[in-house]
Amino acid sequence: MSRIGKLPIQIPDKVKVTVGKSDVLVDGPKGKLTIPVSALMQIAIENGQIEIKRSDESIEARSLHGLTRTLIANAVKGVTVGFEDVLEISGVGYRAELKGNVLTVNLGYSHPIDFTLPAGIQCEVDKQVRIVLRGIDKALVGETAAKIRDFKKTEPYKGKGVKYAGEQPRRKVGKQGVA
Repeated sequence: MSRIGKLPIQIPDKVKVTVGKSDVLVDGPKGKLTIPVSALMQIAIENGQIEIKRSDESIEARSLHGLTRTLIANAVKGVTVGFEDVLEISGVGYRAELKGNVLTVNLGYSHPIDFTLPAGIQCEVDKQVRIVLRGIDKALVGETAAKIRDFKKTEPYKGKGVKYAGEQPRRKVGKQGVA
């Protein structure tokens, strides 16, 4: 039995969960999410909890058990609290600004990079060097943050580039002068 898959998911008061034939609809104060579910999973709602069980003991069913539970739990958390990723920009002249749903970042290239934010993602730019991404879909928030970070990852010598808040990039010592 999956250690993660067997844990029940508590349904908060303001959240409505509907189990369909091949998906689960989670509706809450921040929005709606639909999670596709394999036919090998059986989902039951009892006593304000969601329980996920597998139909057989095949390898595929066992591998999907914990994944399905985690996806549904993330959806419940997303429609109640939401998810947030914070990026920091460091470097002389490196900055970001937001115009509508287009994030423009200057990262030392010959041209600014315009990135159109996907639907469902809210963005804030603080002091031109801190980007805060918010949304109800954990995967979409993380993927958007990773795409922005890939424009220019933090380089190891001077530490210039885009990094996650709290990330400690690897630093190297530069060339040593010969004495």
